[in-house]
Amino acid sequence: MLINYTRVSEFVIVGFPGLHPSYFQLMAWFFFCIYVTTILGNFLLVGLFVLERSLQKPMYIIMLSLTLSDIGFATVALPKVIARWWWDDGRISFHTCLFQKQMIHYFGTLNSLIMMTMAMDRYLAICHPLRYSMLMTNRTMTGLTVFSWMSATVAPAIGTMDFTTKVVFCGPNRILHAYCDTVSLNLLACSNIVPINEKSYSLAMFVLLAPFTFIIFSYIHIIVSVMRIANAQGRMKTFSTCATQSFIILLYYIPRFVVYSTPFIPKLIIPIDFRIGLTLLYSLLPPVANPFIYCFRTKEIKAILVRWVHGWRNNMTEHSKHNTITAITR
Repeated sequence: MLINYTRVSEFVIVGFPGLHPSYFQLMAWFFFCIYVTTILGNFLLVGLFVLERSLQKPMYIIMLSLTLSDIGFATVALPKVIARWWWDDGRISFHTCLFQKQMIHYFGTLNSLIMMTMAMDRYLAICHPLRYSMLMTNRTMTGLTVFSWMSATVAPAIGTMDFTTKVVFCGPNRILHAYCDTVSLNLLACSNIVPINEKSYSLAMFVLLAPFTFIIFSYIHIIVSVMRIANAQGRMKTFSTCATQSFIILLYYIPRFVVYSTPFIPKLIIPIDFRIGLTLLYSLLPPVANPFIYCFRTKEIKAILVRWVHGWRNNMTEHSKHNTITAITR
């Protein structure tokens, strides 16, 4: 039976509480540029994967999954962030806020599972190259991808169910964050949320620690394998790639551990503006950077892009010549 929570019909997203109104437009433009860059970069990759049959193989299937997840997260989170500072409109209805919270945590969980799957793919490719084509087929990767997209719904759904059945909001409605999430909404609850906080924290740690542990395991084995079989040039190339990918992985996991664990660590207080900035950093930087780190640096995709650019230039040149000849003959 649902508890009556209708005393609050809408919330107000504050954003950075310490931000002076004179900087609102600057912040709006900043996040608008992030959103446009994220959408254009990731949709370009979607187009590449759809149009180029050479990219329809396991490694790129999981990259496509990451691309779609990044598009989804940015679309759920950023438009309201931009509206908050562009039009000074932070109002969001109760049910829209719950939906945004659900999707924010869904895509966060999904990205964690996708990065674990990517680590598995690289582990098999580098540590077991002779068996890779047998173990990791398009069908296998598609199955793992579908499993990730479906299983990512479980933890966020449990949290949302608790909110709709056990949490009462009786007045305070100012969300000290740039979007709706569990931590910020818990601070506004009037009911006892200690059991819910503990359950949410346990779920978050499981979603983060299980994939992160596997990723660390796979990278250690990759580094050991490369040290054994590769020459100096191959080692440097592999370490360069691993270092770049490790930066994004650590940026995704470590700040989340800090933000989620802060309420459970006595005497550890993080200023609100710093917490919001840290959350936005680990939430929004990876979707912008992922296309460049995981995709545009690969030889196949760079070769396809170069071919596309040359083809576009040739078409433009032929079109220009055709127009010139037509004008002369007239």
